[in-house]
Parts: sequence; structure tokens; C-alpha cells
Amino acid sequence: MKNILLTAALAFSSLAFASTWEIDTSHASANFNVKHLGVTNVNGQLGPVTGKVEVDDKDVTKTKVDASIDVTGVDTRFAKRDAHLKSDDFFNVEKFPTATFKSTKIEKVSDTKLKVTGDLTMHGITKSVTLDTELSPEVKNPFSGANTRALSATGVINRQDFGLAWKSAAVETVKVVGDEVRLTIEAEISKKDAAPAKTTAAAPKK
Repeated sequence: MKNILLTAALAFSSLAFASTWEIDTSHASANFNVKHLGVTNVNGQLGPVTGKVEVDDKDVTKTKVDASIDVTGVDTRFAKRDAHLKSDDFFNVEKFPTATFKSTKIEKVSDTKLKVTGDLTMHGITKSVTLDTELSPEVKNPFSGANTRALSATGVINRQDFGLAWKSAAVETVKVVGDEVRLTIEAEISKKDAAPAKTTAAAPKK
């Protein structure tokens, strides 16, 4: 009996410190930066970002991040280049329309800064990446009334690791597009209120 009560108490304690935060798609973006011919920085943006963050208020290293990015919305402000990026030379958006990130490990650097390691799946390939992340303190949104925080993450990946490569070996040798891609993800997250406990009306006394 004591073991059952202890298990229940630990489970309740864990739930008491966990909170769910949803990514506000209207205030979220996934941006990238890559070299052209090794000299020019080309900036781009992927499509809408969705997902949630399970924040452990007692131990932030137990927090979990689960996000999805719509790759079909890739935009570098040049239509011909965007069409090429969507082709099977790179993202192949018809077959792989989304990229996902699921955290596997979180390290605390300071009260607001974290190192978030997770599985990034893109172009049908999954690799572990680490993002330098900052999680802001809570504020109250004056319009929605929701508790709100900001999550900002940066990191570097190699596009070749995800099979994002020209079919022409000659072009790849020239490195028209650099291998190193810098990622910046900005997201506003809103706390999801827990559903009120269901109550059952007492039957009238006879």
C-alpha cells in the first residue's frame, strides 16, 4: 500500500510542475543562412512553425520540445531559386513537405539559456543536432490574457547530412551553395490552461 501511495505521490508531483505551451504560429519563424559561392550570404525562411513545449517548472532539463516546420513555404525572395530548393535537388517538398524536431536532451547553461539537443528529421533523414536556446520569463499577453514566453534557438547543420545536394557532382565541387547552414528559430509560446476537472452533480436525496 505504501509503495502505491508513494508512486501516486511522485506522479502527482511531476504533473504539478509540468506545463504545456503551444507555439503561436503567427509569432514564429524558421530562418536559414547559407553561403553562395563561398562569399555571399543568402537568407531564407521556411513555412509556418507549429508544435508544443512541455516545460518542467521544477527542472528545466526535463522540458520537452516537439516542433514541425512546413518546408513547402521556403522563401528566399527569388522565385526561380525557391522553385529549385523545392525540387528533388534539395527539399523535394512533394515527398517531404515537413521537417520535425523532437528534443532528446536539454542542458541548463543559465537561468534563461539552454542547450537543446534533439532529432531533426528533414528530407526523410534524421540527425541529432544541438541548438543554443534562450527561454524568456513569463509575461501576460494583454490581448489574449495567456501566459506567454519566447523561445529563440540557433544552430548549424550540414545540408549534405540530410541529402540536400545537387545531382551534378561538378556543381557541388564548385560549391555554388555552401554546405554549412545556419538556423535561427524564433517562437512565441502560450501556456495552455489545464481543462477543469469534471464534477458529477450529487443525486437528490429521497
